[in-house]
Formats: sequence, structure tokens, C-alpha cells
Amino acid sequence: MRRVLAGLGGAFGLAALWRFLRRPPAPQPARVDPAEELRARLEQAREATDDRDDFDAAEGQPVDEVEQPRSIEERRQAIHEKAQQALGDMNRSEPQE
Repeated sequence: MRRVLAGLGGAFGLAALWRFLRRPPAPQPARVDPAEELRARLEQAREATDDRDDFDAAEGQPVDEVEQPRSIEERRQAIHEKAQQALGDMNRSEPQE
């Protein structure tokens, strides 16, 4: 009985292998030239309208009026002052003995 089952399993395996090897190859997708694709995208970008005003209106503040970034030294000073203020607030809120 085992030989019969092993033979059937082998036959099914060989049939599956035969079908796999005999099937036609999958069609290859059409090759797109990357340079042509890039040219098309650049042309599309050139034709796009300037939507800066729409973007500014959506944000609520025009890009030209945004606060300029501060230097590292200015940011350090601001953080130091904030920490000193927080430390003073903590010292005042502690109960005095």
C-alpha cells in the first residue's frame, strides 16, 4: 500500500513539474526609457502653474513673513532663561520651613 501511495505521489509530482516546465514564459513588460520618463516629468513640472499664493493662503502666513531662524547662541540663551524661570517657579512653590 505504501508503494502505491509513494508511486502516486511521485506521478503527481512529475506531472506538476512537466506542466511547470512546459508553460509559456510570462510576457515581459514594455521597457520605458528612464531618460524619456524624466524628460516628461520635467516638462510637466515646467508647465505647472505657480501655486505659491494658494499655499500661503492655506497656511495662513506668507512664506516671506515667516520669522527667520535664530542663531544657536540665541536659542541657547532663550532656553537658559526659560530654565531659570522654571527653577525660580519651583523654588517659590516649595514650602518654607
